[in-house]
Amino acid sequence: MKIELYEKPKNVIIIEGFPGFGLVGTISTEFLLDHLDTKLIGKIWISEMPAIAAIHQSKVVQPLSIHYNKKYNLVIVHGITATVGIEWKIADAVLDIAKQMSAKEILSLEGIGSNKMDEINPKVFYYCSMSTKGEKFRSYKVDTLNEGIIMGVTGALLIKNDKYPFCCLFAETASNLPDSRAAAKVLEILNQYLNLKIDTKPLLKQAEKFESKLKDLMKGSQKMIDEQKKKLPTYLG
Repeated sequence: MKIELYEKPKNVIIIEGFPGFGLVGTISTEFLLDHLDTKLIGKIWISEMPAIAAIHQSKVVQPLSIHYNKKYNLVIVHGITATVGIEWKIADAVLDIAKQMSAKEILSLEGIGSNKMDEINPKVFYYCSMSTKGEKFRSYKVDTLNEGIIMGVTGALLIKNDKYPFCCLFAETASNLPDSRAAAKVLEILNQYLNLKIDTKPLLKQAEKFESKLKDLMKGSQKMIDEQKKKLPTYLG
């Protein structure tokens, strides 16, 4: 694993979002990159990542990238590549970045599977390692997550992090397909929590546009995997 940083701002708040249930983390962080004044300040390289490149608006999209917003002193760690099998390494990378930048807090944006959700208005839950942070979310009418199985990078961070204040926002989603509505609900709460003053009205429309891009990427990735499987020799006996 290699972390390549061009800048190291200090006392930042880190927001991380990676593919998971409903791709909520990836869609949410993509929206933030589109609607906040951010610049690329680093990349994360992990040799076990699948060798799949995405191109958007004639530019290569980095699979694991680090961005900075000066106005709110935010660092956004954004992932579009599958993380299965490398979750612990990515969690180590996030904690390493937090150490190098003397992070004040880490925020995780996630989806959580639910079969009894309101698809039009999914609920958002929170988990915070510090009770004082949780009080803010309760003031926004967000319920605490009392029971749940958290997988992926967020799950690894929940286990490994014992140094930085850590809060997670989980939006209900009923599918592994991109869920722009769930991402929109997470960002509405994040907008209040950090007082970002971003206009959330176009959020759903923008998220759906990115959703289409992700679906194309997923189809392409699956097609490549299927083609590779066909080329593998089959042994009988």
